[in-house]
Amino acid sequence: MPPVIGVLALQGAFREHARILRSLGAIVREVRLPSHLEGLDGLAMPGGESTSIGRLMTAYGLLKPLREFALERPVMATCAGLIVLAERLNGGQRQPSLEVLDVVVERNGYGRQVDSFEAPVELISPVAQGADPFTGVFIRAPRIVSVGPRARVIATVHDAEPVGVLEGHILALTFHPELTSDSRLHQFFLSLVKTGGSARDLPELTLMEV
Repeated sequence: MPPVIGVLALQGAFREHARILRSLGAIVREVRLPSHLEGLDGLAMPGGESTSIGRLMTAYGLLKPLREFALERPVMATCAGLIVLAERLNGGQRQPSLEVLDVVVERNGYGRQVDSFEAPVELISPVAQGADPFTGVFIRAPRIVSVGPRARVIATVHDAEPVGVLEGHILALTFHPELTSDSRLHQFFLSLVKTGGSARDLPELTLMEV
């Protein structure tokens, strides 16, 4: 049976995630209410505007259900999705958050919309060492300020700056893989779903300690 993957469809680039996941054989359902989480094998949390997503999660009663889901089942979060998952925002910033990912994040860490950029991302673990870089699309992207002991860096840019982490069954990225034609990171997410969220069951994974 193909995996059933939810895509949080409150705001942002959820259609792009759905397109890639469907192309890889997944059954995709849009998630807007707590009841939409029932029966899902995994969840994608897209980029967008994190404060708007936080307000909508609160309005639709999704904060607690999403947190419980993220603690138990595989999640792929990109850009604003990473912000929503983070345990803490840098500099005393506050917004509704699930507080499940052991990172400190700075919103708009690379600047405003006009400072958006593309850069080659070194994939440390989802694909073999030495594979072709991933084209990272950074749009008002958050910056990972620090990585706690529960999370591990799996993608870097500018030689060593972390832009992707893996914490158990949670894959979180500061950039937008759904805006490229490269499906490697979505494939990796589906492999996490297939193994029940255990990266330890993926023999090609070589994680770099932080």
